Amino acid sequence: MANDLTVAVLGPGGVGGLLAALLSRAGHRVICLAGDETATTLREHGVRVRSGRFGDFTARVEADTRLREPVDACLITVKHTALDASLHRVPAEVLSDGLVVPFLNGVEHPAALRARYRPDRVAPGVIRVESTRVAPGVVEHGSPFAEIDLTGDPVPRDRLDALAAALGDAGPVTAVLDDETAALWAKMSFLAPLALLTTRYGLPLGDVRTAHRDELTAVVTETAAISRACGGPGDPAGALARYDAFPPGMKSSMQRDAEAGRPLELDAIGGALLRAARRHGIPAPVTAAVVREVTGTGEAQGETPE
Repeated sequence: MANDLTVAVLGPGGVGGLLAALLSRAGHRVICLAGDETATTLREHGVRVRSGRFGDFTARVEADTRLREPVDACLITVKHTALDASLHRVPAEVLSDGLVVPFLNGVEHPAALRARYRPDRVAPGVIRVESTRVAPGVVEHGSPFAEIDLTGDPVPRDRLDALAAALGDAGPVTAVLDDETAALWAKMSFLAPLALLTTRYGLPLGDVRTAHRDELTAVVTETAAISRACGGPGDPAGALARYDAFPPGMKSSMQRDAEAGRPLELDAIGGALLRAARRHGIPAPVTAAVVREVTGTGEAQGETPE
């Protein structure tokens, strides 16, 4: 990769739109991939960002419905529920040597992407940010931080370092981590209890951590045990301490999707967690019960015995 990169962004929503705008403002060429209406809006008006951390600005971007030339990297920032339907916009033969960088919830997507693209070019990313698309091409970045971890065990380190440098210079604090499994499970261990319980009860984190403390503790403990069995970190006390430090009004993205009537990433989070528990023989009865309640079907895919 050269210093000035060409980066495609599949799904220029809250996260993708923010990253597209920051990279463009830093001097990189950005191609947003979206449907006809959104692509037209982006071509005509660019991406407008409102951010206390990065300022209010508009960045010009290119936009298309399909990738038509090789790029240095393609950031995949769609919801997991839209992944399969969106990947036709990034043909493997066109992407060629470019990195595939999924910022997706869950732990199972890297294997699926490596079956479609070059396995040694799939570089999973983890982003910690609160950023929302309020209209096509309009993004509100609400958190005082934006932090990215890049990883990818088979990916050449120089490719990861070049992309990390570009992202870091554009604004987000960015690091390259050596252990892909640990990076993905660290996010899963924190995200799953938060997403499942705020969605289950339709309450912000502050109410969950007080009114449903025992259940939160149980799901955190089960998730940590599953993570350790899969080769990831497991620190339930640390996770609970982080929850306690967050603003009481915080909501998970799954909860916001439920409130808006959008499809939930339940299988990518709860389903994947229970499938991993079953593979390793880790009991997770409380987590399975919560997934059942969120599903509303009385069944949780991958459920483990009590």
